[in-house]
Amino acid sequence: MAQVTVSIDGKQYRMACDEGQEEHLIDLAERFDRYVSHLKDSFGEIGDQRLTVMAGIMVMDELSELQKRVKGMESEVLTLRKTRDEALTKADKSDSVLTNALGALAQRMEDLTATLAVNKA
Repeated sequence: MAQVTVSIDGKQYRMACDEGQEEHLIDLAERFDRYVSHLKDSFGEIGDQRLTVMAGIMVMDELSELQKRVKGMESEVLTLRKTRDEALTKADKSDSVLTNALGALAQRMEDLTATLAVNKA
């Protein structure tokens, strides 16, 4: 396991993570620190624990909103797939009808050609 030191609200925290995830963990800590700093700027010194809880709630609120958006997009994708599938099925049916109509027309032309050949002879 890899270890990194991150800074939240000016305090250092040593954290473990999977190998190769160090930069990701540092980025997450920096983003969380921005939430804490924003709250500290807004409310002043209200205590480390309270700042951390408030920042955690802000992160969870953002996550909740993103999950709603993802759910809406997933629903939209399902609707688009259904519409596409229906259009493809309709196109296949149209192709089949057109193929049958062209086949019947070709047969009529062959029959007409044969009739004309017999009448000419």
